[in-house]
Amino acid sequence: MRLKELNLENFRNCENINLKFDKNKTLIIGKNAQGKTNILESIYFLSTLKSPRTSNNVEFIKIGSHSFKIDASLYKSQTNIDMQFTYNQDKKREMKLNGVKSSLKDFKSTLKTVLFSTQDLLLLRGAPQDRRDWLDRAISQIYPAYDERLSKYEKIRIQKNNFLKECAKNNVTDETLLDVYNEQLSVTGSNIIFIRKKYLKEIEKIAGTKHKTISEVEDLSIKYSCAFLEDDGTDDIGFIQTRFKASLEERKIEEMRRCQACVGPHRDDLIFYINGLDASKFASQGQQRTVVLALKLSELDIITQKTGDEPVLLLDDVLAELDDIRQNYLLKSITENTQTIITSVDTVLFEDEFLKDVQIYKIENGKII
Repeated sequence: MRLKELNLENFRNCENINLKFDKNKTLIIGKNAQGKTNILESIYFLSTLKSPRTSNNVEFIKIGSHSFKIDASLYKSQTNIDMQFTYNQDKKREMKLNGVKSSLKDFKSTLKTVLFSTQDLLLLRGAPQDRRDWLDRAISQIYPAYDERLSKYEKIRIQKNNFLKECAKNNVTDETLLDVYNEQLSVTGSNIIFIRKKYLKEIEKIAGTKHKTISEVEDLSIKYSCAFLEDDGTDDIGFIQTRFKASLEERKIEEMRRCQACVGPHRDDLIFYINGLDASKFASQGQQRTVVLALKLSELDIITQKTGDEPVLLLDDVLAELDDIRQNYLLKSITENTQTIITSVDTVLFEDEFLKDVQIYKIENGKII
């Protein structure tokens, strides 16, 4: 898979940008707040229709404009594909593939990316929501239908919360309807947990090897932390659903009192261990960054294995936050076949040998100069 060209119109501070990617490695140079991250964000958005920075697409629209547009040309499976996404202040969107209106599922299945930003380096010490978001975005890249399951679960959860609030307001209890919501949540939620655990087992194996290569002596393991699953090795979806339903029943009174769903995949977390110790509590900053680096490089491998297409790697100012050992490992891990788009303040961090075959753009105030 190769991204060949990108056009942005009124996307954040980028009023009119055209980039052609003629080489496998592209470096976008510019000071902070000039638009480097916006370019990578637009590419990642085409891939997932999500942003790590906002859930409100209106924020993408350049101030003073009515809409934004992202156009991209790529080469995939020996075929040229044109992608186009437009969105306006009225919250109307349009997606096209080769000029024809596309479904959400088909559009998101077209371009594959892995984004590695400075924000990701805080993954281990961030909030559980941050880790769930990372996991869900990673899974969605290889299982496009996974987003639909998440949306369905979230819709049921919100309906249940609203129902509980209404019951509290009117001082009534309708346990029959509550049981219906809980049944729906247990079915959808157990499927989400099953897929998450399956993905984590796969990425743990790959990331563990990469982590050991960087650290030389440290073992990485990952636990999916779920309130009603004590045995983390349990992968049977039927068992997960049974335990989920039992937990919902046990906490029914608490949920009615708090007027919210208190148990489920929306409350789960990930725990990373280095040599058996919780990395969020006991690992140094450098050790934690090694974990994240291993995870991100493993995402590349999994997407390639599962889809047959090597994703585009997006590195957003991340090299400046890594020490020499981790910088070198990251750059040497990028194969010749991996299309990589990197943002940086300057070229100081890159060896001359690396820069020999790199396409360089400079950006200032949202314009390529």
